[in-house]
Amino acid sequence: MTNSLVTPAVKLSETLPASLKPLADLAYNYWWCWTNNHNSLFENINPDEWQRCGHNPVALLQATSYDRLTQIAEDPVYLKRLQTLGEQLDRYLTETNTWASRVAPQLSPIHPVAYFCAEFGIHESLQIYSGGLGLLAGDHLKSASDLGVPLVGVGLLYRQGYFHQRLNRQGWQEEDYTNNAFEQMPLELMRHPHGEVITIQLLVRHRVVNVQIWQVRVGRVSLYLLDTDREDNDPIDRWLTGHLYGGNQDTRIAQEVLLGIGGVRALQALGIEPGVYHLNEGHAAFCLLEVARSEIQRTGKSFYDVEASVRDRSIFTTHTPVPAGHDVFSSDLMDSYFANYWQELGLSREQFLALGARRLGDPWEPFGMTVLALRLCRAANGVSDLHGQVSRKMWNILYPDRSEDKVPISHITNGVHARSWIAPLLAELYTQYLDVDWASNMVDPRTWDKVDQIPDAELWERHQILKERLIAHTRSRIAMARQKRGEDQQLIDAAAQLLDPKILTIGFARRFSPYKRGDLLLRDADRALKILGNADRPVQILFSGKSHPADEEGKRIIQRLMEWCKHPAIRHNVAFIEDYDIYIAKKLVQGVDVWLNNPRRPLEASGTSGQKVCFNGGINCSVLDGWWCEGYLADEQGKGTNGWAIGEDAHTSDQDLQDRIDSESLYRLLEEEIVPLYYDQDEQGIPHRWIQLMKASIKTNSPRFNTDRMIADYVTKMYAPGSPANIEPILASVLA
Repeated sequence: MTNSLVTPAVKLSETLPASLKPLADLAYNYWWCWTNNHNSLFENINPDEWQRCGHNPVALLQATSYDRLTQIAEDPVYLKRLQTLGEQLDRYLTETNTWASRVAPQLSPIHPVAYFCAEFGIHESLQIYSGGLGLLAGDHLKSASDLGVPLVGVGLLYRQGYFHQRLNRQGWQEEDYTNNAFEQMPLELMRHPHGEVITIQLLVRHRVVNVQIWQVRVGRVSLYLLDTDREDNDPIDRWLTGHLYGGNQDTRIAQEVLLGIGGVRALQALGIEPGVYHLNEGHAAFCLLEVARSEIQRTGKSFYDVEASVRDRSIFTTHTPVPAGHDVFSSDLMDSYFANYWQELGLSREQFLALGARRLGDPWEPFGMTVLALRLCRAANGVSDLHGQVSRKMWNILYPDRSEDKVPISHITNGVHARSWIAPLLAELYTQYLDVDWASNMVDPRTWDKVDQIPDAELWERHQILKERLIAHTRSRIAMARQKRGEDQQLIDAAAQLLDPKILTIGFARRFSPYKRGDLLLRDADRALKILGNADRPVQILFSGKSHPADEEGKRIIQRLMEWCKHPAIRHNVAFIEDYDIYIAKKLVQGVDVWLNNPRRPLEASGTSGQKVCFNGGINCSVLDGWWCEGYLADEQGKGTNGWAIGEDAHTSDQDLQDRIDSESLYRLLEEEIVPLYYDQDEQGIPHRWIQLMKASIKTNSPRFNTDRMIADYVTKMYAPGSPANIEPILASVLA
């Protein structure tokens, strides 16, 4: 489908001096945020405005005076950088000899993979994500782009996104919602060639809802986002895309109808006929019904005649290791949304509801989105080895004729898009000591073996610079938060003394759900105080993360941490950074010494934050759950050689006992291994044995836990099974 003749990028370029016009194309393609030397390209134009606009390049250029732009336009150094990046983007977008074209030529841009997800974490300026699922989806798109996999993303464009977190003077989380100004963001509203907005229609709550489609460019990949905030919709329906994960069950099912059924119709309206439908979590499972309905309408066949065809084109990734975490809807709610729809499928009510029922014949059985996905997809996978095992056990009920190990749910362990998450300061060091093309060979262990060639002093110096940057940013954020809460000026000023770059620094940042045990370190407060407040070998810890607005216990955990931050013995050693987002996440994973993760096993499906830390020389201290079961290595005596395991493999259903076992293990690790190792430093303050562990963390985890490897697995095992399972260099031709 051809878009409008005058694109937003063209309109923006018309407002720029001639020599800066390439900035418009860069601003409208998020490729800039993970390519080399991007860091100051936009920030240098107007640093203060760059911060105010949330690192949004389109808003920055719109807000910058023409006088300032002309100043930049006469800077030869800047213009050379801009020219280099513009040429690099052109080569990247026009390259045809990609990894995917060589390994899986049967994947065609004519019939791309359609990747459905409820949230996408591309960059902090696009606030349509809440946490791990969205960041994984964003990294999936980026590596698919880098490898040349023909793929389009499908999601929802939330007018207010996820909430902004504000902690009041009692430490209680409050939620703020602000409107996104789509016209000032790197988005393009899809239009017909003559300029009319492309819309689709679907029935929601017995009303016709008009939906428009926005495009986000993520390198070679297009992400299409559906939006109901239109004047020709009922006011209630305009808020269908108001908030991410907001509202009640009625809102939830309406959004999932929009994502699944609306997503398929949006692709049809754009002239896109996917070869593979990839459901990233069950939120989009209704798309399978719409694919079936379209096939029935096209061929005149029955649902059961087209079912095999739908299944053959569809795959499903589950991220949730507990039954309660999977979306289910009551039969009454399904009746209110699908009473007309199942007739279009040629099904009776009972036949339709059976598609989502775990136990057939039970009139009170709710309709499960994961059940629907498992029934109508040819392949399904968990997101780590352990999660695959847990999922097979959980869903064995759907396959009564099979043993648990034969349940058709495999696993592909998550990874991270390293080029997005590695600090430029370290990336430059890798280029110097590993290989100029290390970024295109990161799945090869031989690339990372060269980490040993990096002098300890150089690696430590750069790590310390990143830690100083993290601490400076933390001080600034906390001073600002205290000021907004109206706290005493003395307390605001005290933020300048928070933390110390010379002190062992632990990071803990994630969604504050009770099972993640954000306050496990506080279980024995006296012991924790002795560890953090030790005068000779102190420890400091940074917390960040949000609790779901309806999760009262999660909010209480945050409140307890905020109270702890005020303890006079450790008030300079503990900090909570409000309003966790991608930008804060980058600062944390790039600057901490140790990444702490202590969920109740086996409730962490994979987790990826610890993987980001590895690429930046941080060391994981984690429960053996999710990806860390595969990443952690120990010697013959059971001592970790690339990180630490909390509680080892001890597991009990008694939660209180498990918490005691794991907290005792964490305290012992800190007291006997982690703290002594960090403070074993030479006369120059360099901890050589610690740095050897840093290097081991980088060497052993980087080749395995990246999205290049992950996407290669999806291509060769799911998208185009039977393709050669090799992952050769992928970027050399476009990085030259």
